Amino acid sequence: MRVLVIRAHPLDSSKSRSMAMADVFLEELWSSHPDASVDDVRLYETAVPEIDLDMMTGWERLADGEHFSHLTGPQQNKLALFDQYTKQFQAADLVVIANPLWNLSVPTRLKAWIDTICRAGVTFRYTEEGAAEGLVKGKTVVHLQASGGHFDQQDPACLYIRGMFSFLGCEVHTVAAEGMDHEPDRAEQILEEAHDRVRELARGL
Repeated sequence: MRVLVIRAHPLDSSKSRSMAMADVFLEELWSSHPDASVDDVRLYETAVPEIDLDMMTGWERLADGEHFSHLTGPQQNKLALFDQYTKQFQAADLVVIANPLWNLSVPTRLKAWIDTICRAGVTFRYTEEGAAEGLVKGKTVVHLQASGGHFDQQDPACLYIRGMFSFLGCEVHTVAAEGMDHEPDRAEQILEEAHDRVRELARGL
């Protein structure tokens, strides 16, 4: 099993609840799948290309028939890294995404990473009728999210992750630790209950 872990938080698991959830998941997964191969990507410790002028003009030049080697240095570097993230996602059997809920959304670095794997003609296509159709089949996505308030997984971030990866064709499972700032006296209990759900999910994969 090839596992891709996407950590979208600048803090480590000692200070981030969502990163702690990722650690718990991996520990349980390894106990049942000791041969699993894991790529652990920390988005705040690595470059994540954002779609900008270099990338858009680079794609345009390639579409016009120019060779990749004729692009500018920044264009080549950004497009190559963009493709690298796409291929890494395609190669994974299981994708684990861990993030906090920030201002009712996902961290910007996570959005930038999602742009690298949601690509027309690669992970989805347009049918003759003009409808979009996902091309990623047989892949499982586990979404681990921590938030200070209660949303019952109906916050924009959970809906976005679930909607995006379901559209691509993935099977999506979500574990959300919610309400820890709203109920600080129960924060540890809420997190431990979430860890129990994370362990149960990992055992079932």
